[in-house]
Amino acid sequence: MTGNAFFPSARGFSPQALESVNLDYGEAKPLPAEAYVSQSWFESERTRLWSRNWVCLVAASYVPEPGDVMPLDLVGVPLFVVRGHDHQVRVFHNVCPHRGMRLVGKSGKTGVVLTCPYHNWTFGLEGSLRLTPHIGGPGRHECEGFDRQRFHLNEVPSAVWFDQVFVNLSGDAPPFAEFIRPLAERWSCFDESLLCHGGEDSILTFDLKSNWKLAIENFCEAYHLPMVHPGLNSYSRLEDHLNIEEETFSGQVSLVYQPDRNGRQLSHFPDLPKPWQTRAEYVALYPNVMLGIHYDHFWAVRVLPDGPGRCREILDTYYVGKDAAGPGHADLRATVRESWREVFQEDVDAVQGMQEGRASPGFAGGVFTPVLEGPSHCFHHWVARSML
Repeated sequence: MTGNAFFPSARGFSPQALESVNLDYGEAKPLPAEAYVSQSWFESERTRLWSRNWVCLVAASYVPEPGDVMPLDLVGVPLFVVRGHDHQVRVFHNVCPHRGMRLVGKSGKTGVVLTCPYHNWTFGLEGSLRLTPHIGGPGRHECEGFDRQRFHLNEVPSAVWFDQVFVNLSGDAPPFAEFIRPLAERWSCFDESLLCHGGEDSILTFDLKSNWKLAIENFCEAYHLPMVHPGLNSYSRLEDHLNIEEETFSGQVSLVYQPDRNGRQLSHFPDLPKPWQTRAEYVALYPNVMLGIHYDHFWAVRVLPDGPGRCREILDTYYVGKDAAGPGHADLRATVRESWREVFQEDVDAVQGMQEGRASPGFAGGVFTPVLEGPSHCFHHWVARSML
């Protein structure tokens, strides 16, 4: 199924506007202002960008046990995620194949099957049609010539990495293993099996009056640290950062990660190479997840759009081992949470200010500075490729 099967072609999108974005850094221009404010541009993104790529949808920890289910929306497509009896996480279109009824209305326990609230057609957690009440008339639950196998739930290709659930709506993206390989190899020294979600007190949500792309590109670069994050910049200065510039992700390295927590420490990932004793990395994995990895915790921030001018950020923080995620370390987790809450809240004001500026007819799209905005250009370049 192609991306265009979900969304009709949008009018008003101009490929010519992206020609200068695809130039090499130093010559390239940023995405045009219309990419942030235009409804027709956003509709084109739904077809060209959100459908055809691997997109981060949710944390697998939100459905921890077999039978746990959660409805979600991705750029107007109703979906749900469920953990099967085989403990595998799957994502389906949230629609009954019988009459198009929404299948899952709220998060919770679905039990051993999924039942449509309209006519009680019943499905296994792997998507197969199990029961069709009264399909042959009152009290007759079978019907000659009706092939149940034709009416299974429509599953969306999905994969889980570092507890993040990725989906490809169109089903024609490259294999997930190929997509994730460059970042997985870069972080291969981190044992993801040790990650434990910090629980409800480790989830933060930010609602932004901003296009989703501004949240991503702001995260990519450290240029704004002295101005927007004076507290953070007091111990992790602009000059303590290096750029990360890859084809499917970009961001920054901090060389001075050594938090002071009054002499106490969270558990560390074991057997890390020596540079990671003071190193942390922050990358945006395109299109929509911002990741931060440290020797003692990891977080992921999904950025989910709501039209061209709004988005939501959901941050989940993970720790190394069950003890660090347990009650004995609640105070340390609170310290971590509040430190990142402050940083991301500072970014909200900056990102929303950029969105307001893009409504001005006096803004011609801007410019990349010669040294520090290479990671943001990588993201713009990826967007331009996806749109073309």
